[in-house]
Amino acid sequence: MAEVINMPRLSDTMEEGTVAKWLKKEGDKVEEGDILAEIETDKATMEFESFYDGTLLHIGIEEGDTAPVDKLLAIIGEEGEDISALLEGGGDAKKANDDEKEDNTNDEEETSGGGNDEIPEGVEVVTMPRLSDTMEEGTVASWLKKEGDKVEEGDILAEIETDKATMEFESFYEGTLLKIGLEEGETAKVDSLLAIIGPEGTDVSNVSANGKPKADKKASSEEKEDKKEDTAKKEETKSTETSKDGGRIFASPLAKKMAEDKGIDLSEVKGSGNNGRIVKKDIEDFKPSEKPAQAPKETAAPAAPQAYVPAGEESFEEIKNSQMRKTIAKRLGESKFNAPHYYLTIEVDMENAMASRKQINEMPDVKVSFNDMVIKASAMALRKHPQVNSQWTGDSMKIAKHIHMGVAVAVEEGLVVPVLKFADQMSMTQIGGNVKDVAGKARNKKLQPQEMEGSTFTVSNLGMFGIVEFTSIINQPNSAILSVGTIVEKPVVKNGEVVVGNTMKLTLACDHRTVDGATGAAFLKTLKTYMENPVTMLA
Repeated sequence: MAEVINMPRLSDTMEEGTVAKWLKKEGDKVEEGDILAEIETDKATMEFESFYDGTLLHIGIEEGDTAPVDKLLAIIGEEGEDISALLEGGGDAKKANDDEKEDNTNDEEETSGGGNDEIPEGVEVVTMPRLSDTMEEGTVASWLKKEGDKVEEGDILAEIETDKATMEFESFYEGTLLKIGLEEGETAKVDSLLAIIGPEGTDVSNVSANGKPKADKKASSEEKEDKKEDTAKKEETKSTETSKDGGRIFASPLAKKMAEDKGIDLSEVKGSGNNGRIVKKDIEDFKPSEKPAQAPKETAAPAAPQAYVPAGEESFEEIKNSQMRKTIAKRLGESKFNAPHYYLTIEVDMENAMASRKQINEMPDVKVSFNDMVIKASAMALRKHPQVNSQWTGDSMKIAKHIHMGVAVAVEEGLVVPVLKFADQMSMTQIGGNVKDVAGKARNKKLQPQEMEGSTFTVSNLGMFGIVEFTSIINQPNSAILSVGTIVEKPVVKNGEVVVGNTMKLTLACDHRTVDGATGAAFLKTLKTYMENPVTMLA
């Protein structure tokens, strides 16, 4: 039977996707796991793989075309199979499946006397979600609901550990949790049965592990036997990680990824999870054992000096771009090429700020950084200059009444921008605590997508690296971004005399479509006033 593939929802905010490139063409053989196409979403360009075997019978969206989620993308089936009914119906998979179910049901009623193998009405099958672009399997870290519990739409069902982070997975349905398909600590492929939700008391015993009604017992038994044989063959040929004694190593996807990134041999790690399974904490706590020093090799007597002739081989190391790196390149390219940037720099006298910070940090359990002071001052300045807190939409300019500060954080894979919402309403100590929290999450890959959305202005600070002055690319759809340099001790003129002072340079990158030069200059002047008189930010 032909399988209809629709435009997938590859991110939480995705409403439409663009086919950047097809890796298969009509008539090609396709195996489960083959990359069909590269799909460009609102966040990244991601590889989309096939979940079916067969022949690519039809391509519904050509390269470069954009279509909404659930629009017909492709059809895979048996070579030569007639798919005209699917094409006439616009690739309505649900209708086609419903029609087939009806035909099958009628056939079964005729042959078996009215048996009913359909999924009960109102029952929803929840499968292992694809929570990251590279996720192939997930582990249930913990269940927040148990069988028999009432579930509301938006309730957190479970915490799922992927190759990047442990993320909360919420329900899109209401009802009763009728069945849990994976226990805590168990790992399964994307789209495997995770849970079943439906009306209380509904019998779901006829729903199999793939989320479909069970076939007759004989066919089901034969299928199980085939699967057992396949599994046995895979286990025989499997040559993945093994321990030093030859036994198989059990590790979560995230632990495997962390071990690979850190160059840790999993056979040397002792797992603390169920059945000795290696989890994230084991990798974080792992300390390599000291290896015995090798005896020095005997060396021959030095040869007579010879003329040195440079010799070598030119080479490159090719590193495949991660989805994060591709997204950064795409977004920054769009911003730089589409938004007319201009830059304004101002120098701030930091004497009062340094003295105030020292006094604040002498209080117990309080820690405020210069970056926290800049974020607070920027938020307050945006209140006085709302046009800087704006967005360009083409048809109009949107001025945000709220102030959500994006804080650029460097991570191994690139750059992320977690967001402090309503930052103008926070104290400097609250800003400091929140920045530390989101920065820690970012570096540990535990930052949730919603924690990086909605910024209206961004601050990027490279002062801790000794950078005196720099310019940043605007984080769209913001209209401006502030670049913060280091504090420099240097001679300054005060009251007609040259004295030792401490200054810091702030550079504002503005989108000229929304922020005129005078507006940006006025914003910086207000920001400078706040920074040079920190007491005004304590009110």
